[in-house]
Amino acid sequence: MRQIVTFDAYGTLVDFQLGPTTLKVLADRLDLDGLDVDEFLDDFRVMRFQAVLEAYRPYHKVLHSSLEMAMRLHGLEYRKSDGDALVEAVPTFGPFPEVPDALRALKSKYEIAIISNTDDDLIARNVANIGVDFDHVITAQQAKAYKPDRQTFEYAFQTMDVDPSQVIHVAQGWEYDHIPTRDLGLKRRVWINRYGRRGSSDYQPYDELPDLSGLPALLGC
Repeated sequence: MRQIVTFDAYGTLVDFQLGPTTLKVLADRLDLDGLDVDEFLDDFRVMRFQAVLEAYRPYHKVLHSSLEMAMRLHGLEYRKSDGDALVEAVPTFGPFPEVPDALRALKSKYEIAIISNTDDDLIARNVANIGVDFDHVITAQQAKAYKPDRQTFEYAFQTMDVDPSQVIHVAQGWEYDHIPTRDLGLKRRVWINRYGRRGSSDYQPYDELPDLSGLPALLGC
């Protein structure tokens, strides 16, 4: 039976350096000495998550609006050029070191696909940076919805013409991917726990790996 391994992209396959990039963008014109960096970046992360729970809008607008809100919360002057610089940086992010070889090994047995909260033009260069051909690249722009909305996953399954029982989903994102997929009837789910976070028995069953290097062996490749 046909089987597909689907992946979240940012943080799972792509080293999503949004935090350091944000600080670099702002440090180019702002004095950040008095900024609680960890709190600021955490607020920015939360605001991005809240933004994707709202009515769909392109991801570049999500980045702009959530950065502006986080900056204003911390007393920083926001300029559109700040958001522009951040959006322009996203396509430059490349894969984690082990990712290309792991994907090549998986392709010997499975179709591979991306399901990502992004715009088509942003993810295209990230995929090129990985250097491995995917059978499908599904974006929020195509689905007109962001994970954790199940519409995103349902659109992906329909587009790939597969039943969820044929899908193994691999992701780092807990709230974006593993919470909403618990009851979708997937064949298997794999949590790439790159940051040593605590999981939850409420969302079992899932396998857990620290990165993608062990994924081919786990999936029989």
